[in-house]
Amino acid sequence: MTSPKKLPTTGPIPRPENPREARDVLKAEAFPAPNVQLVTMTGTEFTSICPKTGQPDFGTVTIEYVPNEVCIESKALKYYLWSYRNEGAFCESLAARIADDVVYAIKPKSLTVRVTQNVRGGIAIVAEASRGA
Repeated sequence: MTSPKKLPTTGPIPRPENPREARDVLKAEAFPAPNVQLVTMTGTEFTSICPKTGQPDFGTVTIEYVPNEVCIESKALKYYLWSYRNEGAFCESLAARIADDVVYAIKPKSLTVRVTQNVRGGIAIVAEASRGA
């Protein structure tokens, strides 16, 4: 079995193949947690594809977690979120999948993922998934 892919230390980040590969990068790039009680990371340029229409959905992903042993590395998170750019998924499914992938990668004590899709057709969507305590 090969070791998980790691991102280059310098230069451009390669384009992710898919979210499954990207979640392994999240895990491989995690770093030892310092003495912090809460971490909040917000990706404001999140893009996915509507599975019904094929149109792009733009929005924000907020990940808030209580670290256990390791933390998410920000470049790995950018890579991971980028992997959804051509992925067809509903907002609610995205929140659940991202939450499950973060749990897979860093096993936090608790976690909340909030996906906010921008208004399209007069409707904005906010979906939240929580894991842990």
